[in-house]
Amino acid sequence: MSKYVITVTPKGKYHFNLVANNGEKILSSQLYAARKGALKGIRSVAKNAPAAPVVDLTAKKVVEAGNPKFEIFAGKDGKSYFRLIAANAKAIGVSEGYNTMAACKNGIKSVKKAAAAEIEKPAKAAAKKAAPAKKAPAKKAAAKKAPAKKAPAKKAAKKK
Repeated sequence: MSKYVITVTPKGKYHFNLVANNGEKILSSQLYAARKGALKGIRSVAKNAPAAPVVDLTAKKVVEAGNPKFEIFAGKDGKSYFRLIAANAKAIGVSEGYNTMAACKNGIKSVKKAAAAEIEKPAKAAAKKAAPAKKAPAKKAAAKKAPAKKAPAKKAAKKK
């Protein structure tokens, strides 16, 4: 069963992945400052993906479409990628790289089909581990001065 998985980065930012039945990530979001933002992004995928047309930016003749839409593009690594653009013209998520155009288009079909997936509930232990740790207030150590070292006594030179 497909699902959305929300994770927290070590710096406390949130993002989600849409994971297909086979366990493969089919769409990854941007970073959000709060979990609420990630949930809003998931709702946007669910709303925009099912009916979004596909625009192939790698084609010789690009047929534009309004937003929302999927855009297929070529990465610097030569692989095919797609991104989902929302009605507000912002990217909601991007795919992993695909070796073939057919596989990329199949990835889009998978996102459209899985868009209404459930959100995985975080395990309590995993949620605590993923949440950024709060720093304990630093204790101020009393500044102690080291006792000043006395210079070795000079021996008085004896006069003859």
